[in-house]
Amino acid sequence: MVTQARFEQGLTLEQYVAQMTVNKERFVRALGQVALPPGASAVLARLGDPRRVLVITEDWCGTSLAYIPFVAKLAEHGGLDLRIFLRDRNADLMDQYLKHGRHRSIPVFAFFDANMTELARFIEQAPS
Repeated sequence: MVTQARFEQGLTLEQYVAQMTVNKERFVRALGQVALPPGASAVLARLGDPRRVLVITEDWCGTSLAYIPFVAKLAEHGGLDLRIFLRDRNADLMDQYLKHGRHRSIPVFAFFDANMTELARFIEQAPS
């Protein structure tokens, strides 16, 4: 279970970018190029009333490079609090989101409401 206090220990997007050592330039470029499609707000509406997005990643992960910029823009557009946790430094969180109960696959995206009730989670990528 992720508590509000644990969530707040995560990195903001700016802090995450500042600490990146791999793919930083590509990540920043991707953030600048993201254009949310019409109806992006409907994506969030389908999740209920999300207020927070927890992301677990590492900067070397190519899949993260492909998806985190979009989720970051979606969170910004929707007024969500986004926090990023590094997989290898946060085993307690990562172990709550194992793919098939055993793989530490990233990225992980978990959406929470105001009471820290999990509304949805996606591991590696959102379903079609």
